[in-house]
Amino acid sequence: MKKLLLGDEAIAQAAIDAGLSGVYAYPGTPSTEITEYIQKSPVAAERGIHRKWSVNEKTAMEEALGMSFMGKRALVCMKHVGLNVCADPFVNSAMTGTNGGLIVLVADDPSMHSSQNEQDSRFYAKFAMMPCLEPSNQQEAYDMVHYAFDYSERVHLPVLMRVTTRMAHSRAVVEIKDVQRKQNEINYDAKSTDWVLLPAISRRRNNIVTEQQIALEDDAVNSCFNQYIEGDDHSLGVVVSGIAVNYLEETFKGQCPYPVLKVCHYPLPKKLLRRMTDECDNVIVIEEGQPFIEDILRGVMRGTSEVKGRLTGNLPRTGELTPDIVRSAFKLPLADGVQESEYVVPRPPALCQGCGHRDVYAALNDVLSEFPNARVFGDIGCYTLGALPPYKALHSTVDMGASITMAKGAADAGQWPAVAVIGDSTFTHSGMKGLLDAINENTDMTVIISDNLTTAMTGGQDSAGTNKLEAICRGLGLDDAHLKTVVPLPKNMPEIKTILREEISYHGLSVIIPCRECMQTLKRHLKQKKQIGGSAK
Repeated sequence: MKKLLLGDEAIAQAAIDAGLSGVYAYPGTPSTEITEYIQKSPVAAERGIHRKWSVNEKTAMEEALGMSFMGKRALVCMKHVGLNVCADPFVNSAMTGTNGGLIVLVADDPSMHSSQNEQDSRFYAKFAMMPCLEPSNQQEAYDMVHYAFDYSERVHLPVLMRVTTRMAHSRAVVEIKDVQRKQNEINYDAKSTDWVLLPAISRRRNNIVTEQQIALEDDAVNSCFNQYIEGDDHSLGVVVSGIAVNYLEETFKGQCPYPVLKVCHYPLPKKLLRRMTDECDNVIVIEEGQPFIEDILRGVMRGTSEVKGRLTGNLPRTGELTPDIVRSAFKLPLADGVQESEYVVPRPPALCQGCGHRDVYAALNDVLSEFPNARVFGDIGCYTLGALPPYKALHSTVDMGASITMAKGAADAGQWPAVAVIGDSTFTHSGMKGLLDAINENTDMTVIISDNLTTAMTGGQDSAGTNKLEAICRGLGLDDAHLKTVVPLPKNMPEIKTILREEISYHGLSVIIPCRECMQTLKRHLKQKKQIGGSAK
């Protein structure tokens, strides 16, 4: 059977077909559609596959690891910066090993379309000493998931599967397997002598995993996803990986005159890399992301081949690759295409009309004009757009949860007033711990948890803190006298400003929760109610 699928959807469909028992994830572009596809799948519902959102990537990784411990297959999904959040269990999962197959799907975001950095997750796989797969097209993504689950169970290691934005969000026809694999039964083969990471056990496991690297590299050399393709012209060899395989094929219409080494299965197949540097006068490395292969190649090559790529300026050091960039690297003329219009002006993103965050920033700016040198520390979410005109309300945004902790650090340094602005989903993701620090010291700062009842920036997924934020703050020990809720509407502006002014002036910790549903999810919910009402008639 054939389906037209996004790369993300191909991965999700493959996981279901391969006997998945649970997907664990926190929404993050460009990985979000994987979990959403499984959530909407009638087959996943029928088979009882776990598919609820996790609070953050660390909890997702640990929950997936727990499912693997019981012998079942688990998929954990995140964007690249989410891998930083779950780095502790991720790296340690190579030390515990796996029982049921475990895939860690990471979607990198070259050119930072919706991210803070361009980090390349392949470095994490190398650092953790675990296999990594990087599909070059949607069909390969589908096939790799089946392979990765089997491989994880064979080598007893998690498998990191890396995609990038173009792979995740482009469509292609995918051949789907006719027969779906049954889910694994629970088994008790996982031994605490491997999974209890006391130093003595970890030292033994570290030796085992280190010794495995030779076999893992041999597997990569012989992998069906890696391929050495002969060419007539040995003046140049081409090493290409992931989505860039398509750009190379487009450049030469599938008839590259040079030898080509396609690398989509890591650890790097050094035997094949050395063959290329032995046979070719020069080598160019075409890879999406950072110069991962290029850098390692310089350390393993023999002979006098010159290595070209991102580090030498033959390809841009940053940003996404394109077919035109690849053509330029081979000094070929650019393909004919649509010219950029001189009349189209870039339009920066903006908060939706009617968004509650708008009223929060309008009130906050008005009140803070009364406080010289006020500093506002922002966070990750659609409310980050408050840093742009017309509000220009934020002085920093670093990572998930950093608003509260940076405001606390600033307050500890003597800054007053120090204000943190964080969303409801980000608060439960990684803001609660910082608030507990502030509560324990009654830090002189004000925290605004702008609650729109959803994870809005990634499409309106459920938020773990919906209708629980006040209870969470009280449970952490916040003084109830300085826990305030407001409804951010223009008619409530006098009340909101009064509360902001009073709590900012208070020399201790305050939390203010403006709560009003996201306009986009509100429209969706109203439409659903109308449809239900119409069908009832």
